[in-house]
Amino acid sequence: MRESKNAIALLITVMFVIVITVAIGFGLKQVNSAAKIIKDENFMYQSSVIVEDVLNILKNSADIARAADSNSSDELFILLSSASFIPFESSGVEIILKLHSARAKFNPAQLDANTSQAFVNYLTNNMINSQYLDILLDNVSGIKEDNSYNSAIFEENPYLFRDYIASAKHLQIINDFYSQEYNDNSLEKINLKNLFYFTQDKNISIDLNYATTEVWELLLGTTKERAEFLSINAGTYTDDDSLNLDTNELEKLHKFKTSFFEPFLLVEIEIRQNNSISNIQFEYDIKNKKGSNFVYEI
Repeated sequence: MRESKNAIALLITVMFVIVITVAIGFGLKQVNSAAKIIKDENFMYQSSVIVEDVLNILKNSADIARAADSNSSDELFILLSSASFIPFESSGVEIILKLHSARAKFNPAQLDANTSQAFVNYLTNNMINSQYLDILLDNVSGIKEDNSYNSAIFEENPYLFRDYIASAKHLQIINDFYSQEYNDNSLEKINLKNLFYFTQDKNISIDLNYATTEVWELLLGTTKERAEFLSINAGTYTDDDSLNLDTNELEKLHKFKTSFFEPFLLVEIEIRQNNSISNIQFEYDIKNKKGSNFVYEI
C-alpha cells in the first residue's frame, strides 16, 4: 500500500515538474518574444533618430546650400559625384548614406496620351505585351465607380491601392499579376528599378543629366547602345543643343516633362546593428530644405 502511495506521489511529483517546466518554457518564450519586440522598437526608434540627424546634416551642409543657390547643374553634378556613397559608424551602428538625383527616372503616374505610345514602343522593343501598359494605367487611375478598368487586377486584389504606384512592392504585385495573367516572364528582361520612380507627384520632370539608360530608351525609343552613350554624358547637358539629338529624337523627347536642373536628392540610408537592418529612402528638396516621400523597410 505504501509503495502504491509512493508511486502515486512520485507520479504527481513528475507531473508537477513537467507542468512547471512547460510553464517556464512558455514564460521564457514570452519573455524572448517581448525582448525581440522591445529590441525591434528600439531599433525603429534609433532609425528614426538617425533619419532626423541626416536631415539636419543635409539642411546645414554648405555643399548642398551652394548647389541650391547656384541654380546650376554643374554644382549639383559635383555634389553628387563627390558624396554619392558615405559609410560611417556611430555607437556600434553601421550606416551607409547614398545620395542620388531624385529625378533620374520616369514616374508611371505620368502615363498619359503623350507618353503612353512611347511606353508601348518601349515594351515592344523589349518583347513585352502592350497589355502591361493597361495594367499600369489601372493602378494610377483611381477608383472607378463603373469598374471600367482595362484589366482584372482588382478582382484578384480588391484592396490594391490605385491612385498611383506607391512602392516597389506595389509594382511587384502588378508584375506578378501580369506574369500569371499572360503566362509571360518577359518583364525580367528589363530593369524596372532603373526605369521607374514612385511618387504621387505627377508634375515632376526628368533631369536629363541623370536619366538612366532605361529612361533614355523610353524617351527616344532608341537602342540600348545609344541610350548608354547619352547616359554616360551625364552632367554635360545644359539645353537641347547640347544633347546633339536629331529632329525626330527631339520630337519624341518633348512629349515628356524634362529639365536640365532639378534640385531634388534621393536619399537612401542603410542602418545595421547586429542582426537588425533597416532601409530608409526619402526625397530631399535642396532649395526648400525639406524631406518628403519617406519609405521605411525594417
